[in-house]
Amino acid sequence: MFLSLSSLFLAIIFIQTGASFAKSLFPLAGAGGASVLRLFFAGLILSLIWRPWRLKLRPHERKNLILYGASLGLMNLSFYFALARIPLGVAVTLEFVGPLTLSLMSSRKKVDFIWAILAGLGIYFVMPKEDIHHHIDLLGVLFALVAGLFWAFYIHYGKKAGENFHVASATAIGMIVAFLIVLPFGLYFDGDKIFNLKLVPMAILVGLLSSALPYSLEMYSLKRIPAKTFGVLMSMEPAIASLAGLMILGEKLTGQQVIAIFFIMTACLGSTLSLKKN
Repeated sequence: MFLSLSSLFLAIIFIQTGASFAKSLFPLAGAGGASVLRLFFAGLILSLIWRPWRLKLRPHERKNLILYGASLGLMNLSFYFALARIPLGVAVTLEFVGPLTLSLMSSRKKVDFIWAILAGLGIYFVMPKEDIHHHIDLLGVLFALVAGLFWAFYIHYGKKAGENFHVASATAIGMIVAFLIVLPFGLYFDGDKIFNLKLVPMAILVGLLSSALPYSLEMYSLKRIPAKTFGVLMSMEPAIASLAGLMILGEKLTGQQVIAIFFIMTACLGSTLSLKKN
């Protein structure tokens, strides 16, 4: 159990560290370019490991994989556009609103009304205010919420995509589809930056940290720990993202932003515990 919990905790750290390194790519590759590079190298690494071309897919399986990959790609692109405008911890926190909303919609317990209120308060506290000291980019907030919406789609179609064959192979195919979906956006916004060979080492590192390593560790953990434990640990992700943003990117949060993160983390934790008891 300890090894499984440690693996999941490392996966969360890798994902947020990868996001921090990805943001450091933005001045050179742009948010769209960084998204393309991350998905390309992540898809390449996962494909070499899991060799998904061996799968024989039926029509409905192709459809689910395409929708899964599209959700993954658009989630990543929207998140990187958000990350270019707002701190990592805030972006991850707002992104959690998507799966949190999906969780709340699937539950009918009265206590979930409390988690919905907390999530709403979290969004309110992180929204732009007239006070310049608490200002945060509105477009960045909207991009993060859009990323959360695609995260909810990603969860829904990811379950369908992994029903009939190995999850790792489905992930590899989904990553390739995600790359193809995001590529036109990357070429449009940052086409003059993507093909810089100097970016390759950092792009490979981002692909490893953001996808290849954490997905492998999560798959190892999911088979060995209860779903409730998995959900509880995932609720820690906004705090770890805030810490990664501070240590790697030097992003300091205001007290109001910390309150917002705390409210949404609490809502995620409460919703997870409530849902698993249904």
